[in-house]
Amino acid sequence: MNRTTRRLCALGALLCALGALVVVIAVLWDNWAPLLGAVVLVLLALTAAWYVVTKRGAVRLAATIVAVAAVAVAFATLLRNHSIGDILLAVVLVAAFAWLAREALRNDPSTIAGEPSRGTSVGAAGHPVLIMNPWSGGGKANAAFAAAAQERGIETVTLQRGDDLEQLARHAIDRGADVVGMAGGDGSQALVAGIASERGIPFVCIPAGTRNHFALDLGVDREDVVGALDAFLDGYERPVDLARVNGRVFVNNVSFGVYAAIVQSDEYRDAKLNTAAKMLPELLGADYDPFDFELDGPDSIADCDPDLVLVSNNVYKLEGIGGLGTRARLDEGVLGVIIVEVHNGSELAQLVSLSTAGRGSAYSGWHEWTTTVLEVRSGKPIDLGIDGEAVTLDSPVRLEVQPGALRVRIAPHHPGVSPARIAGAVQTAATRRLLHAAFGA
Repeated sequence: MNRTTRRLCALGALLCALGALVVVIAVLWDNWAPLLGAVVLVLLALTAAWYVVTKRGAVRLAATIVAVAAVAVAFATLLRNHSIGDILLAVVLVAAFAWLAREALRNDPSTIAGEPSRGTSVGAAGHPVLIMNPWSGGGKANAAFAAAAQERGIETVTLQRGDDLEQLARHAIDRGADVVGMAGGDGSQALVAGIASERGIPFVCIPAGTRNHFALDLGVDREDVVGALDAFLDGYERPVDLARVNGRVFVNNVSFGVYAAIVQSDEYRDAKLNTAAKMLPELLGADYDPFDFELDGPDSIADCDPDLVLVSNNVYKLEGIGGLGTRARLDEGVLGVIIVEVHNGSELAQLVSLSTAGRGSAYSGWHEWTTTVLEVRSGKPIDLGIDGEAVTLDSPVRLEVQPGALRVRIAPHHPGVSPARIAGAVQTAATRRLLHAAFGA
């Protein structure tokens, strides 16, 4: 969103708030008692809507309830004065205020300006090289995309069937590449990022895959694949963590057990929650043979028999088994660990119900903690999903984080901050930010 559009959203929000009050005053000008009550109710609705925009969790839920209740009572007050059209106008103005304010704050650079995770400004690469996977993400890295890269002076290397991706990256660096990038999915990103880290040069993540979770949490605009190329020319650079499983780099997460089976399903990519709800009863049914995972952790898991295990590069806000949220940081130097255990059909039903409602962490068999190293042991080879790729490894499987191992570059017009980080920033001094978006330079 450009500055003009952002300013229009902020101004529109303020005008909608004022308009809602004007409507109420105009309708009830000759009825001072109802007028006073309706004004108070509209102010309450606007305040609650503001909390819905700028807060999260229980506060947002409570604010939503208050906003709806205040609008309903104000509606009844106005209805007694036979002003149905004005009622609808006031309701629309309150809703428009909330939506426009949220859009203005979400896209305001002041929300993320000064965030340490955004990095430092850098100039153009001397010899940029981009490796492209033409099969990833439905063909986003196509001929037109390659032409856009070449117009920017970026050398392109197209992955061919049978090529060794890591070897291509090493060869590019041996030929003088001082910044290397990857246009593809998260698995490809991890391989090339590992080589960039190994050789000590910056890396550019181009979101040309299907889901692009790594790009999302880096703050790359996943809808602007071509614009992401500008990171090679100028932008922001910062160090982020990588993680390894038995020496292999992963940028997002490693899943074990039932979780690995779910995320590896072809159906999962298109319908996460439905696929999870469908597969869990099949995988955890009466004939289910539990995994024999062993892993170290807090005292609360001493007697756990995990069925689902997720280990992530930094901490996800994960509220259900149907899909991942985002990570506020990629530079905290920790692995996020989530395990879930299910003992019977009743617990399975509870897990599916809570996960579908986005409240999986409320399930009694859900455990979370952070660590820097984790070892998972089993009496047989272990099936894993590494950044979505199915892999089988011998026990034990060792996972560890590498703090600040990778230097990433982000295009200057992309956020450079994860959605979770932006959401946190929006909650701070939100009123000042909205006024700045409307009237600031």
